[in-house]
Amino acid sequence: MKKKLWTLLLTMITILVLAACGSSDDSNSGDSKDSETSSDSKGVLRVGMEAAYAPFNWSQKDDSNGAVPIAGSKEYANGYDVQIAKRIAEGLGMKLEIVKTDWDGLIPSLQSGAIDLVIAGMSPTPERKEVIDFTDNYYTSDFVIVVKKDGPYANAKSIHDFKGAKVTAQQGTTHYNVIDQMTGVQKQVPATDFGQMRIQLSSGAIDAYISERPEGMSAEAAIEGFTYIVPEDGFEADESDTAIAVGLKKGSELKEKINEILAGISEEERQQIMEEAIKNQPSQQ
Repeated sequence: MKKKLWTLLLTMITILVLAACGSSDDSNSGDSKDSETSSDSKGVLRVGMEAAYAPFNWSQKDDSNGAVPIAGSKEYANGYDVQIAKRIAEGLGMKLEIVKTDWDGLIPSLQSGAIDLVIAGMSPTPERKEVIDFTDNYYTSDFVIVVKKDGPYANAKSIHDFKGAKVTAQQGTTHYNVIDQMTGVQKQVPATDFGQMRIQLSSGAIDAYISERPEGMSAEAAIEGFTYIVPEDGFEADESDTAIAVGLKKGSELKEKINEILAGISEEERQQIMEEAIKNQPSQQ
């Protein structure tokens, strides 16, 4: 009887010891997980852009010239917007993630929380300000008209020298709205992106498209036979139509900090970043 009791006692002691060891292992495992979490505590800043609007943003196949991977893709994004996004992410102490998004999907993606910021050459128009917030401007430009060097409108000086021309611009932009200021033009269906307009202009489907000076410079540099016109008698536009700012969700706490970061980038440096973007853009963007 004593032998049986002794055996039972030993069995219980063994079970308790094993349980204690298991608890110790679990605790160590938990410490390891906590350590991994703390070592990777940097938040992710998800930035939406088309990655198809050189020199502001474009897609490329490698990480050359400081390009950033596009989420869920084997491609990389680069351009003026990307370099500004990198400065903002660094200033916020966050890891940058580029989310390639169609132009029409940028604001809905921001509102839904799928992205944290829009850095995509977007102007802070009154209509957009009704649904999202904007930071201070990070670039200001003017409208230009992109044409063929050997086309019938290559020598145009004014926005009123395009009578009969087939003209378009990107959908959902102020570029498309200002076509109405041109005398006697044939306003075409808006294009989904600038790549499409460049193809249309090359093929003769359109005679011109409206853009901003950096994109005009980009088109001229990337495509032989393209040039751009800065009209002497130009478009009437509010500054908000030609300025570019970072889009944020209404009430975002990031706005003040991002404005501080942007204020630290001088106008000279902004121009240098744009010049580098134009120089580094892939051909036929």
